[in-house]
Amino acid sequence: MIRCLAIDDEPLALRQVVTYIEQTHWLSLVAPCQSAKEAMEYLEKEPVDAMFVDINMPDVNGLDFVRSLEQPPLVVLTTAYPEYAVEGFRVAAVDYLLKPFGLKEFQVAAAKVKKQHDMMNFSQVSRVDEDQAIFLKTEHKVVRIELSQIRYVEAMSEYLKIYLDNQPKPLIVLLSMKRLEDRLPRYFMRIHRSYIINLKKIREINKNRVIMGPDEYLPIGDLFRERFNQYIESKFLGK
Repeated sequence: MIRCLAIDDEPLALRQVVTYIEQTHWLSLVAPCQSAKEAMEYLEKEPVDAMFVDINMPDVNGLDFVRSLEQPPLVVLTTAYPEYAVEGFRVAAVDYLLKPFGLKEFQVAAAKVKKQHDMMNFSQVSRVDEDQAIFLKTEHKVVRIELSQIRYVEAMSEYLKIYLDNQPKPLIVLLSMKRLEDRLPRYFMRIHRSYIINLKKIREINKNRVIMGPDEYLPIGDLFRERFNQYIESKFLGK
């Protein structure tokens, strides 16, 4: 899922973007913001993958806000004024939506965001694949984790519990789900807001649960079911 912010000072326009995000299955809204200041406060706490930003805002306009970010996420600009189009591309916006726009136009822009996001993640995954290991800090020490040993990962507030084949107890690390998800190779998949699994470790699928081992029954979330089912169908040999 692509985590995104919706930023617009007009409540009705903001509600429209929020609704369109909710209707686009590869997007996940993390916060609606009514000003650049509010968006900046959120970004200082948690990075996002993409932003849908209105240009004409009273405190700081959308273009200046994007320029102020050292490492801006993927940006789609929205405005009622077509003369801003050239300026939009100067800040490397993925796309530009001219108000009023409908769901179809929004999803065309969202598809461009997904394409660029997937390309960026592919390059990250390739670098991880070279070594097939990651280093994580836990209990005041840094440990090397072989990716092939990870069965699944569970989110627990600000921490993650990493279940390994060679350890009876999970490894607990202070890390966001998103940060780890971005670094894992393609044989890992998020199936729920709270779970990432190693697809190679699946033992059984029973209704809406994935069975990873004895007493390890993990739920499949609604937002992640379609992608997971597509993966299973691609491997399925039955009638």
